[in-house]
Amino acid sequence: MNLYTSYYKSPIGSVKLECDDVYLKSVVIEDDSFLQQECEHPILMEAKNQLDEYFTGSRKTFDLPLDQAGTNFQKKVWDLLYQLPYGKTISYTDLTKRYGDGKAIRAVAAANGRNKIWIIIPCHRVIGSNRSLTGYAGGLWRKKWLLEHEAKHFSGVMQFQF
Repeated sequence: MNLYTSYYKSPIGSVKLECDDVYLKSVVIEDDSFLQQECEHPILMEAKNQLDEYFTGSRKTFDLPLDQAGTNFQKKVWDLLYQLPYGKTISYTDLTKRYGDGKAIRAVAAANGRNKIWIIIPCHRVIGSNRSLTGYAGGLWRKKWLLEHEAKHFSGVMQFQF
């Protein structure tokens, strides 16, 4: 199976996108300089279009063929993350309850952290029970930016207080 790579310049840094012939496999922010590698694979082009719409505030949900490698447990957690509504947050505790095992909080948090399709599978919407910003592989400043961006475009006003 072929793997295609392209880069997207976002307001929070360079985003590396990868897909195979059928699925978007990875969307991760990199701290490295923006690389000018362009692949015009239709999945990557559509992902960039939808990211453009997200960052302008006109897209609230994504419609892309997604598949990332992971265990059945991780995939179930990622499916729950994908269902989190735009502009809303959930605590790790509540996400664990949705998973169905209130004692699996560390495993659910670890699966959240292993998500490689950032923004589209919105792991940034998971916060601490006390509404604190905890854990984000891209850095807490990016998590804060994404939550504030969504709050602004969700209701027209900033509603998150950190």
